[in-house]
Amino acid sequence: MKFFVDTAEIDAIAELNDLGMVDGVTTNPSLIMKSGRDIIEVTKEICALVDGPVSAEVVATEADAMIEEGLKLAEIAENIAIKVPLTWAGLKACKAFSERGHMVNVTLCFSANQALLAAKAGASFISPFIGRLDDVNLDGMELISDIRQIYDNYDFQTEILAASIRTVNHVTESALIGADVITAPPGVIKKLADHPLTDKGLEAFLADWAKTGQKIV
Repeated sequence: MKFFVDTAEIDAIAELNDLGMVDGVTTNPSLIMKSGRDIIEVTKEICALVDGPVSAEVVATEADAMIEEGLKLAEIAENIAIKVPLTWAGLKACKAFSERGHMVNVTLCFSANQALLAAKAGASFISPFIGRLDDVNLDGMELISDIRQIYDNYDFQTEILAASIRTVNHVTESALIGADVITAPPGVIKKLADHPLTDKGLEAFLADWAKTGQKIV
């Protein structure tokens, strides 16, 4: 499974990238706002830092304007994935970008039918939002499973990018179902290493080691 980091904070990306935990980055207008930086400037810096896809999102709502914005974003670096919403205008833009050879991340997916449309429009990635479905008492993981089956049935090459990841359990379940990618905030990715029994075991080992009075170096 690939790990994308869902942030526009350079330091957080760099820390995980140094550990080999970054296969790509996703951004959106809200994350750009939180960074407090210019979208072109910060996106260019992220693209130079990581080797994998960096999703940069259009903000227009009409197809022609989306295409204009997306082509501008694609000029930033070769590893830009143009991010468009799952609307008819977004699908039209997706088709235009994919035909030009650009990676496209179709976002705000909440149904299997939407995911099917995105694949047919040539999306490189489909981003189903797990957490937001959970928020309205729907099963986000069921959607991931449905998309996996549909894509496998017809050999679609669009990668399932599980998004709106809120917990470490979301990561585990996405991996078990077969999502190709997860994108999560840095804090969630770092929590994957946490377990109370690991902490307890380490504490016991260190206590016993202290009693030996030994040093390794």
